[in-house]
This record gives sequence, structure tokens and C-alpha cells, in this order.
Amino acid sequence: MAKSREILQLHVGQAGVQMASACWELFCLEHGIYANGEFCDCSKADADCSAFFSCDRVRRCVPRVLLLDLEPSVVDEVRIGAYRELFHPGTLLTGSEDAASNFARGHYRLGQTLIEPAMDRVRRLAEGCCSLQGFMMFHSVGGGTGAGLGTLLLERLGEEFGKAARIEFNIFPSPRISPVIVEPYNAILASHAAMEHSDCTIVLDNEALYEVCDRSLHVPEPTYTNLNRLVAQAVSCITASLRFTGAINVDLLEFQTNLVPFPRIHYPLVTYAPMVTGHLERQTTAQLTQQCFEPANQLVQCDPRTGRYMSCCLLYRGDVSPVDINRALQELRRSRSVGFVDWCPTGFKIGINYQPPIAVPGADLARTDQALCVLTNNTAIKTAWSRVAGKYQRLYDRRAFLHHYLDEGIEELDLGEAFENIRTLISDYEEIEK
Repeated sequence: MAKSREILQLHVGQAGVQMASACWELFCLEHGIYANGEFCDCSKADADCSAFFSCDRVRRCVPRVLLLDLEPSVVDEVRIGAYRELFHPGTLLTGSEDAASNFARGHYRLGQTLIEPAMDRVRRLAEGCCSLQGFMMFHSVGGGTGAGLGTLLLERLGEEFGKAARIEFNIFPSPRISPVIVEPYNAILASHAAMEHSDCTIVLDNEALYEVCDRSLHVPEPTYTNLNRLVAQAVSCITASLRFTGAINVDLLEFQTNLVPFPRIHYPLVTYAPMVTGHLERQTTAQLTQQCFEPANQLVQCDPRTGRYMSCCLLYRGDVSPVDINRALQELRRSRSVGFVDWCPTGFKIGINYQPPIAVPGADLARTDQALCVLTNNTAIKTAWSRVAGKYQRLYDRRAFLHHYLDEGIEELDLGEAFENIRTLISDYEEIEK
């Protein structure tokens, strides 16, 4: 098998680091690696896991990853947790003071103390790669560290690794569930700062994830672990083609080429199927495909039926045949439930990977022979932007909590500029719909 092109994963802030625990638990299971980094299945020792792991001569594997937080408590849980021997200690980097849910504190003041050590770790990880394909960053844009330090790191990656792809997985503010009052400030400032430094930003929100856990997986009181394991399955599906053989493999650059029609319009929605618990009868390819276009299965709160599709990337894995996929897509076109913009009438990109999804023992999702993850660039995402922009405007008009940001080195001009940029983005989407 040809050598993989490597991906470096960056998990920033509390949400990002908690997602790391769920993602690497799943990646280890998929590649047959114990929690201490050794292969538990000799038959998989010859498989190529170099996209995500660097393996030494004695076949011990270490994730290509950086876990970064301004305060140590969440990373400390990894340091003493079940996977403490998996991660290289040098890739777990923490400061000593919290960003206090303040973008400016994470981006300007405290972020500046940690950015050089973080970039030093990234350079070392990049030097260990034969052919670095890109970076995947996991962070929340509603808090202080994920929003502030995360975007600072993205800016620096753009300066130093301009050619490498930069894909974000963003936890976006939910419509009704908000752990932080100043979330709109952080989200608008972070999105503004990251816009030109990110190639593709996959948007998720906790409320949509809670609803999927509650309605489809029957988890009465979902924890962040439940939500993160769900996200991990989607991430695994998106990256399966980089790690396993398939009939049609899709790499990170192909995502950008096929999903992002204009540089600023790079915020795809994501759905995953099947969302099932316990034993189920085998589903057809058409049923899987249909589920991924149900609004209820979106992992961000917006209704794709209210917008127009610019592109769809369907990533099948497991026992799926191209003939069945073609039939499923014909059915979808006939039903007219997927409306494309008139300048892109045939916007389906297909990926087929032979590796079936793996169920985490004790997790909510049942073991299945096939799965599908769909990334769609749809103008309906503008409703999520409009929601956050409206909340931002209400806070900003009253100058509420503003002094916390101005005290940390941000200027009022920056706040106005960020808001204008997001309003322009919303009108860009409206223009595309017309």
C-alpha cells in the first residue's frame, strides 16, 4: 500500500481536548492499537496507519497530535486517563491561567505566552512527516481558549505552512443552549479571525448533537462523552479514505476542491447515518442516503430544505456497491428533495471505503456493516450565522460586557470589523441563493 500523506491534529481548549479523547479512542480501535500504543492485532501491524500515527521500529505508535489548553485541568485528565501512555508528553501543552471565556484574553494576552511553544511542537511533528498533507483543528468558537488561541494558531499555521490544507471542526453556539453569555462575541470574533486562514470549516453544535442522541439513540441525559463519540464517528468517516483502502478514495484536498465553490463559502454541514442502537436489520444504500438528507439528522441546527445545495460529498464506508449508490442518487434526484443552485446541477462527489465502521464498546452507536457521512455546502447555514449575529448585535448595541474585551487588548474597531465581515458572509449566501 502506498505511504499515506500525514495529517496533524490539533485539539485546542476544553471542547477540543475532550473531542481528542473520543477521537483517539476510536482511531486506536480502528487500527488495532492498544491504549499504550502497541499493536494488539498482529494482522493489522502491516496496515498503514501513518496518516495519524508515527510508528517506531518496535511497532509502537504515537499519535500525530497536539493537545493545547491555557489551563491544565482538562489535559490533566488525559495525562492520568486510560490513554496516558499513548500520547507523547511533549504533545500535551498547557498554561497556568484560564482564558475566562474571553476571546481577547485567549488570542492576545494569554495566547501570546503559549503560541511559540505550541508552534515549536507543531514544527517538530511536521519534521517527522514524509509528506504533510494538512492540519485538522478541533475547537469551540464560543469559549475563550478554543476561539482565541485556536484562531491564533490557525493564523500562524497559514504563515508557516501555507500550502498545507487546514480543516476545522468547530463547535458553534447553539440556538437555545448556551453555557456562556458572551458566546456571540467569541464566535463572531473567532470566525472573523479564522475566515481567511481556514480552507474548510465543518460546523457542529451541541444542541443538534443532544437532539440526535435523545431522539435517534435514546440517550436520556447525554453527556459530552456521548456527543464527542458521535462526532468521532463522523470524523472517522471523513478521514477513512486517508487511512484505509477503498474503491474511490477522497483526500483532504479533494474535499476543498469539491465542497468549496468560493474561498469564503467554506462552511459545510455534516450528517451521519445510521444513527442506531442495539441490533438492527441491514439497511439499504438508498435508506442510508435518504437518512443523511433528513433535517433531523443534521449535526448543526438549521434546515437544509430552506436553502440551496452547492455541493454534496457522500462518503460511504463498508460493504457498499457503486451500482446501489447510483440508484440511491437517482432516487434522490427524482424526489426533488435536494435542490441545487442552477449553476451546479450535478453536485455529488462520491467516496467509497471498504473499512466498515467500528463501534466503541459501551458507546451508543450499534455495530453496522456500512455507514455514510455526508458533507453538504448549503446556503441554509446562513440561518446559524444570522442567529449568532443577531445576538452579537443585541449585546454590542448596549456595550454589554465590552470592557472585558477592551481591557485585554482588542479595539472597538476590531469588534465592528468582525461583525461587518460576518454580515457580508450572510449576504454572500443570500446572493448565491438568488
